[in-house]
Amino acid sequence: MQHKVIDANDVVIRFAGDSGDGMQLTGSLFADMSAIYGNGLSTFPDYPAEIRAPHGTVSGVSGFQVHIGNDEVNTPGDLCDMLIAMNPAALKANAKWCKRHAMILIDEDAFDGNGLTKAGFKTDNPFIELGVEDRNIILAPVSTMTRESLKDSGMDPKSVLKCKNMFTLGIACYIFNRPLAPLFDYLEKKFQKKHPELIAPNKKVLSDGYNYAANVQAIPNTYTIEPIKSAKKGYYRNITGNQAVAWGLLAASEKSGLPLFCGSYPITPATAILEELAIHKSLGCKTFQAEDEIAGICTAIGASFAGNLAVTTTSGPGLSLKSEALGLAVMAELPLVVVDVQRGGPSTGLPTKTEQTDLNQALYGRNGECPIPVMCAHSPANCFHAAFTAAKIALEHMTPVILLSEGFLGNGSEPWLIPSMSDYPDIHPPFASGAIAPGDKFHPFERDPETMVPRWAVPGQKGYEHRVGGLEKTHEGVLSSDPTNHETMVRERAEKVARIVRDIPGLKVRGEEKGELLVIGWGGTYGHLASAIHDLHQDGVKVSYTHFDYINPLPPNTAEVLSGFRKILVCELNTGQFADYLRARFPELNFVKFNKVQGQPFLVDEIKDAVLKEI
Repeated sequence: MQHKVIDANDVVIRFAGDSGDGMQLTGSLFADMSAIYGNGLSTFPDYPAEIRAPHGTVSGVSGFQVHIGNDEVNTPGDLCDMLIAMNPAALKANAKWCKRHAMILIDEDAFDGNGLTKAGFKTDNPFIELGVEDRNIILAPVSTMTRESLKDSGMDPKSVLKCKNMFTLGIACYIFNRPLAPLFDYLEKKFQKKHPELIAPNKKVLSDGYNYAANVQAIPNTYTIEPIKSAKKGYYRNITGNQAVAWGLLAASEKSGLPLFCGSYPITPATAILEELAIHKSLGCKTFQAEDEIAGICTAIGASFAGNLAVTTTSGPGLSLKSEALGLAVMAELPLVVVDVQRGGPSTGLPTKTEQTDLNQALYGRNGECPIPVMCAHSPANCFHAAFTAAKIALEHMTPVILLSEGFLGNGSEPWLIPSMSDYPDIHPPFASGAIAPGDKFHPFERDPETMVPRWAVPGQKGYEHRVGGLEKTHEGVLSSDPTNHETMVRERAEKVARIVRDIPGLKVRGEEKGELLVIGWGGTYGHLASAIHDLHQDGVKVSYTHFDYINPLPPNTAEVLSGFRKILVCELNTGQFADYLRARFPELNFVKFNKVQGQPFLVDEIKDAVLKEI
């Protein structure tokens, strides 16, 4: 069989197997290696929702999809060019994501009668049963070859089988012309201190997988994906959204001159932010793993009162528990960043799946008139900027800020151009300063006439002593149940949030600024929407698009942009929360909903079909 090397613009690879098969690590390594090589990329880890699903069952399948290209890549891809399935359950769960020409690499050692039965197959030919028999199916004895590769390693049989993911990674590296050197560097760094005896075996099985692919006749073609040529010059690294949030908060700490404190309770899929911040004690970051969500936010509020940049991280269920303390932060007018990495609900719901279903909770989920700025990140790399901006708004406007991320962003990754800190502005908290005049006293809720922001006095400042708490007060900080004072303070707190609009950039429109149809999205739908609109423009379809990173307050030109279109298609991963929010503010405009609530991101083709239906 003649071997061909094919130049491809982009490819999508999906790694799938049991939770213990190391598919997340395998996919992450392939993505990191592609980032080092200079490709554009986007990843989508797809974790099982059950913690300990039965081995070999569909409910226990873990997947990791990587989309690499020679140009900007905005999505992990709708369908895959190659599926690596380590067992029958992985094939059954993921066959539907294969393109018509896709390669399917399986570990044929796992496709025995027992494995097929556990996966729920009714026949002994899973390929015909799934309708994928016409794909390029590569039957590789991965388990057998791994045992053969490591027979002289001295490792026990169980440890040997744990290396089969490295064998498949070697195969993938050969097929897509990925160099092995970065992987060797990773193995040396990972095992050098505690387990140096594992370096050589892992290198060997990785190389043997590569060599196996080079010699087996079932792989007629390999693919080359060149580095991006149009990328901005600078240093890049592959980064997940949760990492980017943590680093954005650290950057805000540096630019504000304030120590960073994070009080959080571990919750999927936000835990990695707390874990990442805990690494950076050398940067003055303090982390506290609280016993519950309420303790997490209350410790953060205490740290804010003491003059820290205070943060708490959570997901939807945790945001529910934090709601009363959020009201305290609003009433006390203390800066606080609340990061909500959204997941499927209600209740425990789909803890490892992505959704945008916390928007109403972020906007309204508190008692009383309790306005809080709400903003969102739109890509894994953008999480850095979004976290920095959320901290800047919180500190300069003396308010809690809710930053909405999503499981898709938090766990997903993409190349990130490492910025220079000189490109980011200093942050200026409105600290109270100067001596108090004799006979005068500090008025803790007296406001700047331009921003409506009160001054920030921390404990220990002589003359600036004041009371904080959940009870209503006057400008002088005196407890008050006077009805007129209460209405005044309610309106002032709302006006303080409304005036943040002065610091928010305007919307940008792709396509014509006026026309028949405007597509809009918010948060993590950005990549799929931008890709769909790009494809439609290439096909000559007249449609415009804009994206919201700020929800409350809305960008300053929102009314102007929306009013230029006869119909507005609002795309979101819920049942229409943002569409309802906009409809309440602009009842004269024609909003149409396009929604998906399946714990999965949009597909680009789904969006294109929805747009064409409305034109």
